[in-house]
Amino acid sequence: MTAVLAGVIIAVGLVGIVSLVLPGLVVVLAGVAVWAVPRGDAVGWWVLGIAGALVIVGTVAKYLLPGRRLKEAGVPGRTLMAGAGLGVVGFFVVPVIGLFLGFVLGVWLAELVRLPDRSQAWSSAKHALKAVGFSMIIELAAGLLATAAWIAGLVVG
Repeated sequence: MTAVLAGVIIAVGLVGIVSLVLPGLVVVLAGVAVWAVPRGDAVGWWVLGIAGALVIVGTVAKYLLPGRRLKEAGVPGRTLMAGAGLGVVGFFVVPVIGLFLGFVLGVWLAELVRLPDRSQAWSSAKHALKAVGFSMIIELAAGLLATAAWIAGLVVG
């Protein structure tokens, strides 16, 4: 029964990664913990440790790698902060998709203020959007690898 509950929690976490509504990796790790902790055996603890390590590595990578690409493209941090701010506002104005729409609008407006040419502003905004997409892919990969570790634990244990 705990395996079914854990599977549902993990699935919700994976959907949360893609939909940007939940802290997906944390939810995936919680799902693995729901399965591993009651077991109390070596397999459960190993799987939880591996999943935890994958979540930590994925979390660090999702912030470091896209950030480096943005610096190379010349997009300042304040542009991303403007995008995040309007993304939060957009989330409440238009539930779920408003987060993405607000982020895009915020990044574009911030770059439009910073750069005089609209085409330059849009080019810079595209770099920011690609970085966010890359970040989501990294997070999803980490979540899927943690899920694979849990499935391997089910098979072994």
